Amino acid sequence: MKGVLLVNLGSPDSPTAKDVKPYLDEFLMDERVIDVPVLLRNLLVRGIILQTRPKKSAKAYAKIWWDEGSPLVVLSERFTEKLRQHTEMPVALGMRYGSMSIHKAFEELQQKNVDEVLLVPLYPHYAMSSYETVVVKAMEVSQKHFPQLKITTLPAFYKNADYIKVLSESIAEGLKDFEYDHILFSYHGIPERHIRKSDPTRFHCKIDGSCCSINSVAHNTCYRHQVYETTALVKEHLGLSDEKTSTSFQSRLAGDPWLKPYTDYEFERLAKEGKKRLAVVTAAFVSDCLETLEEIAMEGKEQFMEAGGESYKHISCLNDSDAWVSVMANWVNEWQRSEVLLP
Repeated sequence: MKGVLLVNLGSPDSPTAKDVKPYLDEFLMDERVIDVPVLLRNLLVRGIILQTRPKKSAKAYAKIWWDEGSPLVVLSERFTEKLRQHTEMPVALGMRYGSMSIHKAFEELQQKNVDEVLLVPLYPHYAMSSYETVVVKAMEVSQKHFPQLKITTLPAFYKNADYIKVLSESIAEGLKDFEYDHILFSYHGIPERHIRKSDPTRFHCKIDGSCCSINSVAHNTCYRHQVYETTALVKEHLGLSDEKTSTSFQSRLAGDPWLKPYTDYEFERLAKEGKKRLAVVTAAFVSDCLETLEEIAMEGKEQFMEAGGESYKHISCLNDSDAWVSVMANWVNEWQRSEVLLP
């Protein structure tokens, strides 16, 4: 029997330092997140970051936490339940980090006699620290504990026409009754070296302002190219001008060059250039989470307004919208019928 495994980022079990610490430990000790030798990573994460970060992160989580739990988990569960109503296959939800593990999700599918799984990383774009680590972890767990499973992975869907359509329409809906001067597409940031490490050619990705527009096999695993492609396709679908849109990257660690321009710098620049009414789209995520709800919707608004902005709106992620569920249902059902993966 075929089944579907959806995988999202994950969350601590509660917005307390006690629960945030082990979650951050698992996340930051992932070699595809902080890609330095294990001894150095251990020193950096457990010797420095985890000494202070859990309390700070717990306060941030507390600001966005819902009565039902973590927004990312709740939204992912709602999406999963809706998807189940649109397919005959068993559908399980796992998280890359935290107690809702991929292992538990595989067990759930195994109990329903599933022997062939469509793995769906809930990330539109390919990156070492998101899409790739989900796939690698799922394969490791499968080979060790569920070797009988046959696994097929849904490709990154950053330019799929159905995805672009539903994303664009969601953005248009979010912009209703909001008169904007500018739309900022803010994507999750990653170190520049991740781009180069993900380049199978080992020479194409130079991050020089032109390589992302020159056709290459490297684009299949190039996060920077893919996010710019998503922005371009949404702009085309909605008829947005270059003058009223731009792309930036949020969230970074000190000490390394990360993809630029930085979102927090853009808030200040845009406000000072007279872009007083700003809308922000966080298309690196399909589910609202700490980075969208606290970093962008709350902190971002404060930063923009302090820099001279007058009005600000964060456009929600696709979350569990019926249109997004319908798109995913079409993909998984097509795979069930023919094993053709549309994205």
